[in-house]
Amino acid sequence: MAFARDFDIQIGKRPTGPTNSMADIDGLSFGHVTLSDGAIQTGVTVVHPAPDSVFENKCVAACHVINGFGKSIGLMQLEELGQLESPIVLTNTLSVGTASTALVKHMLAGHPSIGETTGTVNPVVMECNDGAYLNDIRGLHVSQDHVQQALDQHAPQLVQGAVGAGTGMSCYGLKGGIGSASRLVDVGPRGFTLAATTLCNMGRLPDLMVNGRPVGAEIMTLQEEEAQAAELGSIIILLATDAPLTARQLKRICKRATAGLARTGTQFGSGSGDVVLGFSTAGRLPHDAPALPVLTMEMLHEDHLDDLFSATIEAVEEAILNALFASKTTKGKHDRVRKSLADWWMKLK
Repeated sequence: MAFARDFDIQIGKRPTGPTNSMADIDGLSFGHVTLSDGAIQTGVTVVHPAPDSVFENKCVAACHVINGFGKSIGLMQLEELGQLESPIVLTNTLSVGTASTALVKHMLAGHPSIGETTGTVNPVVMECNDGAYLNDIRGLHVSQDHVQQALDQHAPQLVQGAVGAGTGMSCYGLKGGIGSASRLVDVGPRGFTLAATTLCNMGRLPDLMVNGRPVGAEIMTLQEEEAQAAELGSIIILLATDAPLTARQLKRICKRATAGLARTGTQFGSGSGDVVLGFSTAGRLPHDAPALPVLTMEMLHEDHLDDLFSATIEAVEEAILNALFASKTTKGKHDRVRKSLADWWMKLK
């Protein structure tokens, strides 16, 4: 598996974490179920925001909808309360309902109080449409068992490329998938990490930029194919940090992901669902109010948010490129093929 830096592509100047991925945030873990067999090119990806119950101790969270052509579940309550209380599940568009039911069952199994002595749970499921080119999305191949298998995994490392929810995705007319990157930020005597994970299914090939280079246009001259008329894909951007932030501050950071996405060339087309969800692992919020219901929490001073803004832009841009380089060339329904950017790269030298 190759990444952007394996091709001497370095985005920005900030240092990365040890794995240059969301796995650099302590306490996070991940799961994938990949369904790849002929016309079936789809799957499920799970991000566990904490090693313990995120329902009992919620993460501060926010979201930003860049373009709302999407079918995600759970964002309305997350936006209202500024809290994330379930793992995050990524899958294809028509499997959102299946994934939501499986996630609810998973939460009920682990929390007997839900719906009895306390309220319900807000499941977060996010999607992109892998059926436009590679996957038989009408077949509804993702089952609740597949989602549960992904939820049962707690891998400390995040596998990237054409895996899990990214199996059948297309990006800039090439093979899309899961990508991630991280950045380290020093604020006074303390250091923090911010990381991005992207589910990439957006963009037109002629628009693709790699670190300022018009790579998409170069590929177009080599393959002499007609350009895609409109941008009809989507991207889900997840941001995680261990910096202490309020939901309002996280929303400001989520908005900056737009700049990292734009640097790769996308136009946020009318038919594209582009959504950002950010959460912090610092300052967890207890589900049950303490006897004295006044919480004391840390928050970063506003004057130092610029460091996290630039870290976000760099991490999102590199995460998208990592998805393109790490995703292998894939044949799907109707024998359609999406080539990996890594397969094109040497031809562009």
